Amino acid sequence: MANVRRVAVWTGSALLVVALVAFGWKTRVEGHKMITNPRETRKVATVTPASKELDFEDARVTTSDGLHLHGWFIPGASPDTVMLVYGYKDQPGALLGVADVLHKHGYTTLVTGLRGHDTNDGETISFGLYEVRDLAAWYEYLHQRQDVDQEHIGLFGVSMGGSIGLRYASQNQAIRAVVADSAFSSVNDTAATSIKFFTGLPPFPFAPAIVFWAERELGGSVSVLDATTWIRTIAPRPVFLMQGGADQVVSVGSGQRLYDAAGEPKEFWFEPTVGHAQFLKMVPAEFERRVAGFLDRYLK
Repeated sequence: MANVRRVAVWTGSALLVVALVAFGWKTRVEGHKMITNPRETRKVATVTPASKELDFEDARVTTSDGLHLHGWFIPGASPDTVMLVYGYKDQPGALLGVADVLHKHGYTTLVTGLRGHDTNDGETISFGLYEVRDLAAWYEYLHQRQDVDQEHIGLFGVSMGGSIGLRYASQNQAIRAVVADSAFSSVNDTAATSIKFFTGLPPFPFAPAIVFWAERELGGSVSVLDATTWIRTIAPRPVFLMQGGADQVVSVGSGQRLYDAAGEPKEFWFEPTVGHAQFLKMVPAEFERRVAGFLDRYLK
C-alpha cells in the first residue's frame, strides 16, 4: 500500500512538473508572438492612395535609432495636415478610407509607417515604448515641407496607433489636435481582453504569464504604457476619443478611462454596436460628420 502511495505521489509530482513546463513554454511562445511581427507573415499594403483616386508621394524617413520607414504624403486643398497612424500588426492601406474622408474636407494627410509593420525595418512591437521615435521622424518630415502649415498639424490614430499618437502628442506641443479611434487606455487595462482575442487562451492564468515573458523580451515594464497618464498632459489641446461597445480587441472601458483622464477640450463618442476600429465601416456618415467636424473646429 505504501508503495502504491509513493507511486501516486511521484506520478502526481511528475505530471505537475510537466504541466508547469508546458505552461511556461506556451506562455513564452505567445509572449514572443505578441511583440514580434516577422516579415514573412506580416500584412503588407496591396493598394496605394491611387485606389481612392488620390494624388500622393511616397515618403521615407529614418528614425533616430536608424530604422527606415515608408509612408504616403497626400496633398489636400489646404496645408492643414493630419498624420494617420495605423494599428497593431496592420498596414497603411487600412487608413485609405480615413485619408479619403479627410481629403474631401480639404486636409492634407500623411499616412505614417511604423517599425515592424508593412515593408518597414524592425520586427519588434513595443506598443508605444519605441514607436514614438517613428512619429518623431514623421513629424520632422512634415516640418521640412513648405506645403504644410506648421501651426496646424493634427493626428488621427487607430487602435495601438491611437495610443501611440496620444503618447507622442503628450511629448510634442506642436500637435494641435488628436483623434484616437479604439485606443487602449493602458496595456494593463486591456491585456486580458487583447490576449484572449489574439491567442484564444483564457485570460487567467495565461495573460499575466504572457505579459511577464513579453516584458522580459522587451526589457521593460508594460506598466509605463499607460495612455491615461499621457492624455492628461495634452490639454488645452483638444482630443476626440472613439470607443465601440462591441470591441473585443481592447477593453470596452478604455475609451471612458481615457476621457475621464483627459483635460478640456475633449469629446467622446461611444457607439454600443460598433466593433474594434469599425466606426468608418459601420457608421460612415456619422464618422465623417464627427471626425471632420472636430478637426474643422480645432485644427483649421
